[in-house]
Parts: sequence; C-alpha cells; structure tokens
Amino acid sequence: MANLQTLVDQYLDGVTQLRQAIAGMSRAQIVARPIAGKWSTLEVVAHLADFDPILADRMKRVIAEDNPLLVGADENRFAAALGYHDRDLEQELTIIDATRGQLARILRKLPESVLSRTGQHNERGPRTLQQLLETAVNHINHHLKFIHEKRQALGLK
Repeated sequence: MANLQTLVDQYLDGVTQLRQAIAGMSRAQIVARPIAGKWSTLEVVAHLADFDPILADRMKRVIAEDNPLLVGADENRFAAALGYHDRDLEQELTIIDATRGQLARILRKLPESVLSRTGQHNERGPRTLQQLLETAVNHINHHLKFIHEKRQALGLK
C-alpha cells in the first residue's frame, strides 16, 4: 500500500508527464484524430481538465465531510456538450496543474490516517480517499497511452 506522500508525489507528477507527452505537437497535430473513433489529443487534455476538478472535489468532500455522496459524471456527454476542440491547450493544462497543486498542498498537511476516510459514489459504492487519489493518479497515466498512440500515428517520436 502506497503512503500518502508517495501518492501525492505521483499525483503531481501526472502534469509533468502530460506536458512531456504533448511537447512539440503543433495545433494541427493536437486537434488531429489520426485513429478512427478516438479523441484528438486536445480532446483528451480537455477531458482531463474537466475531470481533474471533479476528482479533486470528491477528495475534498471525503476529507471535509462524513461519508459524503460522490456523484458520477459521463465523460462522453461532457465531450459532446463542452466544445473540446474550441479549448485552449495551455489553459487546459493550467487548470490541471492548478487543481493538482492546490489539492497536493492540502493533502501534504494531513495525517496518513486520512486515506481511510470514505465517501459513497452513486455508481461505484463506497470509496476511500486512497482509492480516489489512486484513481486521480492513474487517470492521466491511463490517457497518456492514447496520446502516445496518436503521436505514433502522426509519425511523431
């Protein structure tokens, strides 16, 4: 089981990894959909920017409230309704960076025992803060492989 500080370090590292994955891509490459049926890199980053604050809110609620309700969100409905290709890449990255930086500062001041606090997700049932933080850590990692696939399909290293 990872400790709180290790998880916070991994959480913060996600932004660095994301920035490295998109480094050197032009606007045309960022909005390209080189793999049929898959989101563009900008759509992936916009998705991350929309869901990082949601994940952070869930964690804050678990920290601050007793067994709060955690509401799910549909990523496809967000993508369809929120104009992902009209977004500014750097602004989206700034949102992720700021969200993670703020929550990391909060988490670093808390005792290890906070990881066992729970909330009730309306779709997934009980979730501990540790599970929520691991989900947030893994969210960027999960999407990095798709960005790397797009880079490869576009002939980028």
